[in-house]
Amino acid sequence: MGGLKRKLILAAPAVLLLAAAADAQEPPAPPGAPALAGTRLDVVATGEVSATPDIATIGAGVVSQASTAAAAMSDNARRTAATVAAIRKAGISDRDIQTTAISLSPQYRYADNQPPAITGYQASSRVSVRFRDIKAAGPILDSLVAAGANQIDGPILSIDRPEPLLDQAREKAIATARSRAALYARAAGLQVKRMIAISEGSFEPPMPRPMAMMVARSKEAADSAIEAGEQKLAVSVSVTFELN
Repeated sequence: MGGLKRKLILAAPAVLLLAAAADAQEPPAPPGAPALAGTRLDVVATGEVSATPDIATIGAGVVSQASTAAAAMSDNARRTAATVAAIRKAGISDRDIQTTAISLSPQYRYADNQPPAITGYQASSRVSVRFRDIKAAGPILDSLVAAGANQIDGPILSIDRPEPLLDQAREKAIATARSRAALYARAAGLQVKRMIAISEGSFEPPMPRPMAMMVARSKEAADSAIEAGEQKLAVSVSVTFELN
């Protein structure tokens, strides 16, 4: 009997080691996922779709300076109204014109050992303009400068309706995940049995393309132009497969 007890005691640590090794090989399943009889494989895949932007958003700003706050605001309001009128005259709808900033600040002169002295005031305003015809944006920008805008920033190029394109990216991501799972299965001498879980990680919106600020241009300057180029939309998915 003493020998039997000794064998059982020696065997117990081996069983524990095997169980620990099994736990280390199999990461915990996602919440709600069905129990796995085979090997679990987690795959992260990305699908990308390229498209030409069809929307350009540009900021048109007016900065005015005067000796008094009232004069600065009055000049700024006049020039901003002329700028907005030029935008509307170019055929831009009111829904695509938005005032995004108005500010007034004193201007100071600094001298050694003296308190700052106000020398005047600066008023500024900014209007965001959305162009649905990107090719027409360049000439309109030039008309804005002629109307009084002395700060131009942008463009931010975007796609008006990205959802159908994102759906295409999702389909590509799933196809890539399936292909990658099949590759891993072949390499391991296994087969893909089923797809257990799918989760969408994130999609990557197109990055804005910066445009240098423009100020008043000479009559000899060439017309401004915006090239739409191409943008990529990407969706990432995490997929869990069962292999056997």
